[in-house]
Amino acid sequence: MAKYHLRLAHFYGDLMNTYGDIGNIIALRYYAKMMDADIAVDVISIDDQFNPDDYDLALFGGGQDYEQMVVSKDLPSKKAGIEKFINDGKPFLAVCGGYQLLGKYYVGADGEKIPGIGVLDHYTTTQSSHRSAMENQSRFIGNVLIKDPRTGEEYHGFENHNGRTFLGKDEQPLGIVEQGHGNNGEDKTEGAVYKNTYCTYFHGPILTRNGEIAKKMLLAALKNRYPDADLSQAEALQIAPTF
Repeated sequence: MAKYHLRLAHFYGDLMNTYGDIGNIIALRYYAKMMDADIAVDVISIDDQFNPDDYDLALFGGGQDYEQMVVSKDLPSKKAGIEKFINDGKPFLAVCGGYQLLGKYYVGADGEKIPGIGVLDHYTTTQSSHRSAMENQSRFIGNVLIKDPRTGEEYHGFENHNGRTFLGKDEQPLGIVEQGHGNNGEDKTEGAVYKNTYCTYFHGPILTRNGEIAKKMLLAALKNRYPDADLSQAEALQIAPTF
């Protein structure tokens, strides 16, 4: 039996899992086991209540425009809980559509402006209105390599998105683009970091290829849930690169 027990809220896991983002949960469980921890997962979906005090980690994956539209109508009911979860410093991973919906708004491929819940300060436009600048591209697709400016760590992923996201106040990029397009193809940023919330366009999924991020999330969750525990062995865990 594991020494530590964590709970993860998987937001709209029945709707927002187009790109196999459930692989991030598999990765978290894999590394958690190495830290003598287990993770119970609850899908938080349409009409479900979300109590942030019940959970230690959260995941919000990507989806198609139709699913994002459905989710955008339900998400405001969970805004207060999500905002508290994030501001309490609990680890949250938001990928692609989840990333967009945590921000102020995003513009879909058809030009419709869809409100986000604004718990983070970024916003997302569409490439359709910038095709001349983007050499007639309507999506950013391909492998991505970024470097974390705070740690020097390199992260690898695959992007496939129409959105062009611009960061806002108090947000730092997950990394600086060395290969690929990133958030918007202009400012060399990819993803966003605020407290222990990580946002990204990386599929792959991101945690299966970048275990250091999984380690950071798990350590933050364990320190929050077990503030008096000796986590030195978990902190010393070596993550082998999986590119």
